[in-house]
Amino acid sequence: MHTPRELRRVAVIGAGSAGLDFAARCVRSGFQVTLEDVMPSRLRHAKQWITSPGDPSETASSSRIGSDDGHAGTLRLASTVEDAVRDADLAIDFVPDELESKLEIFSMLDRMAPPHTILCTPTTLSIADLASCTYRPQLCFALRFATPESADLIHTSRSAADVLAATERWLQQLGLAVTASPDPEE
Repeated sequence: MHTPRELRRVAVIGAGSAGLDFAARCVRSGFQVTLEDVMPSRLRHAKQWITSPGDPSETASSSRIGSDDGHAGTLRLASTVEDAVRDADLAIDFVPDELESKLEIFSMLDRMAPPHTILCTPTTLSIADLASCTYRPQLCFALRFATPESADLIHTSRSAADVLAATERWLQQLGLAVTASPDPEE
């Protein structure tokens, strides 16, 4: 009997406001999150913001780490991508949505993450093009956020069905309304 893939450990690459908000959402939803950024000041800000959830911060976010139902996950900070993805089930980047930046981060994640790690990116670029530059095109997905509470999960014809289903479940566990769509540029 085949057991469904379970995603518990999430690496969030980029601790700007979008990455920090997404990491907070993952922690609140009970996931083990590792947050990485190349700028130590962003990680210091993330740590301060997370350890002082009642303190108004300068971030544009209204979400805070923690959960009223006691099912909060954990957060760990990492100063390198390699450390962040070491045991990740899924890695999601929040680098600028430019082809060169996305290709660079996808290449890095592909090299450093374990072979089972799903690669996910919020982008308007073709996920088929980004995935074709990795050794795991069947594990690559794009996210397009229609609203803060809904996302379109973009997949390719090479996407593994069980991985697509697991990624949809993960997004639903984050409280997002999810629609799965094929890459229109494929």
